[in-house]
Amino acid sequence: MTYNEKDLRNKAEAYIRSEQESVFRQEVEQDLAKEDWESLYDRFYTSLSFGTAGLRGIIGGGTNRMNSFIVRKVTQGLSDYLNEESNNPSVAIAYDSRHYSEKFAMEAALVLAANGVSVFLYNTLHPVPMLSFAVRYLNTTAGIVVTASHNPSKYNGYKVYWRTGGQVTPPHDFSIAERANSVKADDIQSITEQSARSKGLLVPVPDKVDQAYYAMVLASLKRPALVYGSPITVAYTPLHGTGNVPIRHLLKEVGIKCVVVKEQELPDGAFPTVSLPNPGSAEAMKMVLALAKESKADIVLGTDPDADRLGIAIPLTPEKDSYQLLSGNQIAVLLCDYLINASEGEKNPVCVKSLVTTDLVKQITEGHGGRCKDVLTGFKYIAEEIASLETSEDEYFLFGCEESYGYLTVSSVRDKDAVSSALVAVEMMSYYATLGLTLQQRLDAIYEEYGYSAEVVFARDYEGSAGKKKMEQIMASLRNLKEGDALGTKTIRSFKDLLSGKDTGFPPSDVLIMHFDTGEKLVVRPSGTEPKIKYYLFVKAEQGDRETLEANLPGLIAMLKAAL
Repeated sequence: MTYNEKDLRNKAEAYIRSEQESVFRQEVEQDLAKEDWESLYDRFYTSLSFGTAGLRGIIGGGTNRMNSFIVRKVTQGLSDYLNEESNNPSVAIAYDSRHYSEKFAMEAALVLAANGVSVFLYNTLHPVPMLSFAVRYLNTTAGIVVTASHNPSKYNGYKVYWRTGGQVTPPHDFSIAERANSVKADDIQSITEQSARSKGLLVPVPDKVDQAYYAMVLASLKRPALVYGSPITVAYTPLHGTGNVPIRHLLKEVGIKCVVVKEQELPDGAFPTVSLPNPGSAEAMKMVLALAKESKADIVLGTDPDADRLGIAIPLTPEKDSYQLLSGNQIAVLLCDYLINASEGEKNPVCVKSLVTTDLVKQITEGHGGRCKDVLTGFKYIAEEIASLETSEDEYFLFGCEESYGYLTVSSVRDKDAVSSALVAVEMMSYYATLGLTLQQRLDAIYEEYGYSAEVVFARDYEGSAGKKKMEQIMASLRNLKEGDALGTKTIRSFKDLLSGKDTGFPPSDVLIMHFDTGEKLVVRPSGTEPKIKYYLFVKAEQGDRETLEANLPGLIAMLKAAL
C-alpha cells in the first residue's frame, strides 16, 4: 500500500502538539522516528468520532485511538451542547476498571468544569446502571461512563447519557456528535483539578446515591421473603470489573452466601485471566464454574467490567457436579416468565426487547395479557420505551432485554443492569426451589408450553480500514437480495431492509431481516461497537420436534455461514 507520507507526518505532528499525556505522544513520536508509515496510517487514516451514543476504540496515540486528546476533544463538544441546552448544566461521571478509565474520567470532568459545567465524579469505579440511576437521582443534565463494556483489554470508550438516565438519542446524539467532531485542538478549554474543586465545579457523587440505588433494588423484589436468609450459595465472578462491590453488598444485605473467584475479584484493566471479559463466554466463566463445583453453588453469576451484562450458569445434577451456561436468550426467557407470573393481577405489563432477541419473550408476555415491543438493538431504545410509559395510566414497564446478556427489571435505571438483575435471578431460583423445580426444569416447561425455539448468533471480524470497506461491501451485496431469491439452500419468503426506515416500524438502521419459506428467520447487522458483522438465526420447533431441530441445526448453521 502506498502512503501519503507528508500528510501522515502533518497529522502526527499536529496530534503530538495537542496530546497532553506523554505515553500517547511517545507512541506517535516513535513511529515517526522509525518512519513506520503503516502504523501511522492506522493511527491517523480516520478520526475516532463521536457516534450516536459515544465512542469506543483501541487505547493509544493518534486520532484513530482512544486517548486523552480524543476524550478532551469530545468533551469540549459535549460542553458546548450542554451550555446551549441548559442555563446551569451538570454531569455525573463514572468509570470502570479499564486502563486509563479513571484518568479519562478526570480529563472529561476538567474540560466540563472549564466550560462552567458542574460535575459529580465518582471517587471509586462504578457500574453503568448505578451511573444511570445517579443521573436521574441527582437530576443532572447528562452523564458519562468511561468504559468499553465487554471488549478486549486494549479497548476503552466513552458513553454519554441524557437527563432521562438513558444513553443519548435523537436529537441530542446528533447535535453532540456534530459539535464534538468539529472541535479543534485550540477550542478545548482547560482548568486544574484544584481550581475546579475550589470553585465547586467538581464534587464527589454523594454516598446517599449508592444507598438510594441499593434500597431501590431491594424494594423491587417480587417475593422478598423467599430471598432474605435463603440457605443457598451463589458463585460469582466480576471478571475484574465494577460488579464486585454492589452485587456482593446486595447479597450480604439479604443474607445470602456468596463465594467469589479470588483471581478475578479485584479490578484489573488487563483482565489477566480471560481473553475477553464477557460473562456470556464459556472461557470467561471457566474459573467461576470450577468454584461452583467446589462450593456446590446453587446458581452461578458473572458480570462484565461495567456490570451491565449478566451471565448465568445452573447445576445440571442434584449433586451439583456439573453446570450449564445459559444463553442470553434463555436468561431473558426465564426472567420474563418469572416476572410476569410474579406480577399476576397487575394491570397491563409491558416488556421491551431488541429485534434480535428471541420471540419467545413476546409469546410469554402476550400469553399473560401484556404487550411486548420490539426495538432496534441498543438499550437506549428500550429506555425510550420506558420513558414513554411514565405517563401511561394503563400500562407499566416490567422487563427489558437484549440477547447479548443485557436485562433490566427496574424502571429507575435506564440501561441494562446486571446488578439488580442478578438479585432477581437469585430470587427466581429460590422461588422455583421451593416448588421443587430447577431452572432447567422451568425452562423445559416453558418450551413445552410455547414450543421449542433455538437462537444462534455468529459473526465475522473485519479489522482496520480494509475491514471497514469489506463490511460495507458485504452489506451492499446482501441488499441486492429479494423475495424468492435463494440463500444457500433456503428460499427467501420475505426481505426487509431497515435502512430506509419506511414502512418498517423502526427508525432507519443498517439491519436486514429475512424470513425463509421453511420458517427460519435471519437478521443481519454490523455491530455498533466492534468491527464485525453479526448474524442472528431464529428457528422454531414447529418444523419438527426438538430433537430433530437440534440434530439439524449444525448443518443449517454451516450452510448459512458458507452462503454468507
